[in-house]
Amino acid sequence: MRHKTLIAILVILILLGGSFLFGMFVYLMSSPNRDAHLFSKGQVGLVTVEGGIYEPLETIKELDFYRKDDDIKAVVIRIESPGGTVAASQELFGSIKRLAEKKPVVASMGSVAASGGYYIACGATRILANPGTITGSIGVRMEHVEIGNLLRWAMINHETLKSGKFKDIASPERPLTPEERTILEDMLIAIHKQFKETVASSRGIAIETVDKIADGRIYSGEEAKNLGLVDQLGGYSDAVNLAGELAHIEGEPKVVEKYKQRQWWVDRLMESAVSHFKVTVLEGKQKLEEPMLLYWGY
Repeated sequence: MRHKTLIAILVILILLGGSFLFGMFVYLMSSPNRDAHLFSKGQVGLVTVEGGIYEPLETIKELDFYRKDDDIKAVVIRIESPGGTVAASQELFGSIKRLAEKKPVVASMGSVAASGGYYIACGATRILANPGTITGSIGVRMEHVEIGNLLRWAMINHETLKSGKFKDIASPERPLTPEERTILEDMLIAIHKQFKETVASSRGIAIETVDKIADGRIYSGEEAKNLGLVDQLGGYSDAVNLAGELAHIEGEPKVVEKYKQRQWWVDRLMESAVSHFKVTVLEGKQKLEEPMLLYWGY
């Protein structure tokens, strides 16, 4: 009985292996980047940053994936973002910079790449912008909305209990005190200084020059190039070609999005293999049901 059980398990594993190999063949042959997978001498990875920069974890994972993938010779980061939070932009900038230390990274600015959108571009090897791209906005802002009069008009009483003098700083129930305003303005000045220092070191511009242009104003891509904030004018295709040149890729670069390439049936296959596949083993009168866990990843 044990001998028959082992043979059954072996047959099942062979069938699964064959299905897996067939599935991979179909996936590669049907992929829009088929030639890049099979025949390319070098691939360019594509990362897209769209919208506000608030939670960059998935993009950081994507960047780390391309950093470790030896088939990816360069990366293009397409930026369509008006900015975001300070820490999120700094974290994403750090990941892009780490990637650029290993392989060429070209930032391609779309319609808008301002504030935090420009901040993250500074981590790239080269920055490209369209002539009409809106960029710059090198500054920091904080909003304070005071609704105390509205609450009183609506006869809403709200109390805040605190253990520290500044624990309710910037409370919307009341105006800022002079001391609170000074604290917040000092913080904004310090963060602005971090932004300017990043631009100066990344772009090779004297900090005195950055001080003059980093007053929060926006620039067109053409103006940004004249100021040294971007390297050259061009669109997405120009960025891809430049990435290929920097990586010494022969011929037209093959652009791939490996991190996002997995199709729906692959996820279902993984889910089925890990969660639902069970082998029933019969031994004498005892029935043993054991899950067989399979792992498949890049």
